[in-house]
Amino acid sequence: MATNKKPRPMQARIIKGREYKPPLQPIQKSDTTTQVTEQETFNAGDWIEPPYELAGLHDLVRESTILPQCIRAYKDNIAGFGIGVKYAEDVKESDEANAEYNRMASIIELLNTEQDTKEVFEDLIEARETYGIAYLEVIRSLDGQVQQIEFLHDTPSIRMTVPLEPRIDTVYYSHGEPVQRKKKFRKFRQQIGGKVVYFKEFGDPRRMDWRDGHYLEDGESLDIAYEANEILDFSIGIQPYGEVRWIGQILGIDGSRRAERLNNNYFLNGRHTPLMIMIQGGTLTDDSYDKLTKYMDDIKGEAGQHAFIVLETESTDGKTDFDETEKPRIEVKDLASILQKDELFQSYMDNNRKKVQSSFLLPDLYTGYTTDFNRATAQTAQEVTEKQVFQPERKSLAWAINNRLLNAYGFKYVEAYFLEPNISNPDDICKILTAATAAGGVTPNKAKEILYKYLGEASDDYDEDWGNVPLSITQSNSSGGFDLGALTMALDGKIQKAASRPEDTQVYAVMKEVRRLLVDLKEQQEGEQ
Repeated sequence: MATNKKPRPMQARIIKGREYKPPLQPIQKSDTTTQVTEQETFNAGDWIEPPYELAGLHDLVRESTILPQCIRAYKDNIAGFGIGVKYAEDVKESDEANAEYNRMASIIELLNTEQDTKEVFEDLIEARETYGIAYLEVIRSLDGQVQQIEFLHDTPSIRMTVPLEPRIDTVYYSHGEPVQRKKKFRKFRQQIGGKVVYFKEFGDPRRMDWRDGHYLEDGESLDIAYEANEILDFSIGIQPYGEVRWIGQILGIDGSRRAERLNNNYFLNGRHTPLMIMIQGGTLTDDSYDKLTKYMDDIKGEAGQHAFIVLETESTDGKTDFDETEKPRIEVKDLASILQKDELFQSYMDNNRKKVQSSFLLPDLYTGYTTDFNRATAQTAQEVTEKQVFQPERKSLAWAINNRLLNAYGFKYVEAYFLEPNISNPDDICKILTAATAAGGVTPNKAKEILYKYLGEASDDYDEDWGNVPLSITQSNSSGGFDLGALTMALDGKIQKAASRPEDTQVYAVMKEVRRLLVDLKEQQEGEQ
């Protein structure tokens, strides 16, 4: 049955939840991971051993013809340019921020008074690339702040436990705000000869006796001289003792080492019989045999380089009046030159070298093999290696400094970072600036900034308004005026071309901003008319 009732009006409201603020109090349930680790499952005791002999790795590096160069390249290019302090993103300068900046710079400078702090991290990188892990001994002040760091030189002497129960309440700082978490900590032990020293893991708030490694109970006293320091480990990968970057090339590394030893022995003693003397129809006299033996004994090294030998023979039947057909014949065959090429193993060792470099992702430029490089290829190799290898490593170490080593300071406005080289190509910069200037995208302040950055110096902007006006506009004004509409149309074409080229991203952004400025100027002119 049809009705004539009108539909009831409907209303909708949007209900917004309250602004979410992360809790600073401890999470009651999911405050820590519950996953099971291999060490906790299969290890017979608390202490775990490295998967391979660490001292043997050091010997391989020391006797290798390529590993020291690769490790040196990492050491010099990751930490070798120094450690700096910068303001965090979206932070404006203020008295509080400037005070924090100066404080962090002072802390980093004084982390080690015996050597530059960046040299400590250079040593750390060298050990980490050798063993897969490296350690810093961290010393705190009486108020609990990190005061000093020392590199632990004897990495193979360090042993660690699995993460031990119980889970300890710890405090971390995120953007200066405290956050509570629970964590299981390890113990560390260093043993050299009969001397044993215990350490606690970095961040463990409990007190420990370095003589026996036991944690102090409530109310238990201990002389401050016996309180254990902390160890901050830097490992490659997720394994407790890290993962050696070049471990997959260990057979080739050992093979190259043996080939070098064999080559050296070849030049000293010879690997095989160097020559063969064939005598037909006779035999050597006793005197010739003695001379030949003495010659072979004296020919080692450089002593016999210019020596020669005279061999005399006698007939096998003792006749002295043998005819022409019965004369003994002596033939000397050189055996050394036959196997000399294979003896050197040049192709084998060169292939091994390339494999080791590939494990470090390093081109020949960084290991001293630069014969096939020109300026263009060298520039490309540097840029690729910087982006794919060194920059990620620097960011990883900087994160460890900010979020582990100096986290307890609660810095909000500043952060530490590792300085990097300026590998910009002057020709590319010139091309970009030329195109941007023609399109009206370069202001005096921007040109000054780029120049000073390339020179490695700090620059201040021009205070006058003309410092932010594109050079093309300034030049047009000085020449008697310009057509803003025509200039905007010409700029649109440049913007479209720059948008299609990924390498012109920065130029594209600048030109869009210039176009906006031109439109504003045109509207202002039209309003005045």
